[in-house]
Amino acid sequence: MSQDVRKILAINVSKYRIQSGYTKEELSLKLEFDNSYISKLENKRINITVDKLTKIADALDVHVKDLFDFD
Repeated sequence: MSQDVRKILAINVSKYRIQSGYTKEELSLKLEFDNSYISKLENKRINITVDKLTKIADALDVHVKDLFDFD
């Protein structure tokens, strides 16, 4: 089940990042995260904290719940 949640999160972060016009590196820099953080997240290689999840949602101008939408 956790893989399913990671997959949904990865897909949605990627989708909203692209819609917002950011590269993975640009979004990482905007958020002051490690340069490869978004790449690792989108490749399901890391777990995310609630604080970082909230920052990403804010930067992408979406609600946190949108990042878990699987429709």
